[in-house]
Amino acid sequence: MTSTQSTPVALPRVAITYCTQCRWMLRAAYFGQELLSTFGTQIGEIALVPATGGLFTIELVRRDGDEVQIRKVMLWDRKEEGGFPETKVLKQRVRDYIDPGKDLGHSDRHGKKKTNEVTQEQSVKRNSDGTVCADCT
Repeated sequence: MTSTQSTPVALPRVAITYCTQCRWMLRAAYFGQELLSTFGTQIGEIALVPATGGLFTIELVRRDGDEVQIRKVMLWDRKEEGGFPETKVLKQRVRDYIDPGKDLGHSDRHGKKKTNEVTQEQSVKRNSDGTVCADCT
């Protein structure tokens, strides 16, 4: 007899539902990789959800503020939006929900901020949540 253990879902969770008949798995995996590269540990989980019927949706599940209430937000629907998102648009939409103050650099709406001086602290590589990885220092 096998036992089933359920583990709590790490939030926020991004679910990318893709059509297997249309062979959109690599596109779904690419978007997931881009989000993890940009947001790191700010995203609790990326799920690739196989489906059929030409579906390609990206949904965010997050905890609403300090409340226990869970909220689902449709970030992208291929049929409603008329195609696939640009990577920068997807990153902006995710950012707007999980970390509105995060600067996405050149991917941001207003472009990368220009500075003439680079301080010692700016040259230190930081995790997406602002902390410095102990292994990287």
